[in-house]
Amino acid sequence: MKHIHKIASVLLAGCMLFGMAACGSEPAPSETSAPSETSAPATTAASAAATETSAAKTNAAKPVLLVVSFGTSYNDSRDITIGAVENALQKAYPEYEVRRAFTSQIIIDVLKEREGLQIDNVTQAMERLVADGVKEVVVQPTHVMPGFEYDDMVKEVSAFTGKFDSLKIGNPLLTDDADYDKLISVLVDETAKYNTDDTAIVFMGHGTEHKSNATYAKLQEKITAAGHDNYFIGTVEATPSLEDVIALVKESGAKKVVLHPLMIVAGDHANNDMAGDEEGSWKTEFEKAGFEVECVLNGLGQYSGVQQMIVDHAAATMAK
Repeated sequence: MKHIHKIASVLLAGCMLFGMAACGSEPAPSETSAPSETSAPATTAASAAATETSAAKTNAAKPVLLVVSFGTSYNDSRDITIGAVENALQKAYPEYEVRRAFTSQIIIDVLKEREGLQIDNVTQAMERLVADGVKEVVVQPTHVMPGFEYDDMVKEVSAFTGKFDSLKIGNPLLTDDADYDKLISVLVDETAKYNTDDTAIVFMGHGTEHKSNATYAKLQEKITAAGHDNYFIGTVEATPSLEDVIALVKESGAKKVVLHPLMIVAGDHANNDMAGDEEGSWKTEFEKAGFEVECVLNGLGQYSGVQQMIVDHAAATMAK
């Protein structure tokens, strides 16, 4: 019996040693245990996802300043005119995201086919704003006057009323009397080096069948009344016509004519209808009439004073 008890004691001691070894190799989980390596990445990923979601909400909440221009296929002019206006607006209102839209579908299509450059038309830009969850939108045009292009823009934008918490539409460049006075001041300052006794400074606008074509006659009236009687305003497609302007320049006694576009960009009209060498261009017609002619291919959007006018219009719209 003593021998049996001795064997049993040895076996019991061995089991106890084995159990203690087993417990040391796989400790029981407890609430105070540190996270394992497999659970740590899951926590980091969740945190990153939460950060991205938060950032997306922040971006969606940022108001947008949609700058709407007619557009141009002339890349260099687009960058230093429309691009300059957009940059001025972004600098003035850093709390807004500045986006671009064109009203000319022809120009949009040309740029897409020729360069793969995608620019939204007004409806596409508005749909994108809705899809991006934007809540506050200010639409600021760069159009010179409230003509057909402006009317169409207002119609397209207004179709999205109720899609945003706030939707405001700004005015074009020439809207009230103060705008005319400011633009005249800018034009006179920017053309000072050409302003001599025997020189006529002629601005070529687009012209339109819209009632807003009266803008050109009003600008002529006001610039003359301001004492600048060697400044003349004409249009490519309406009145005052090229013939009207040539007659007035002849009456002025000028010997030289300096041609400038009265358009935000120096695009097709400026390069061809105004400064082209082909028959019928303003340059060739003035030369045929006996004048020395110089062409200046600066769009209005290049002038800091015009950029500031558009910035001020945006400010007035934001304050509504």
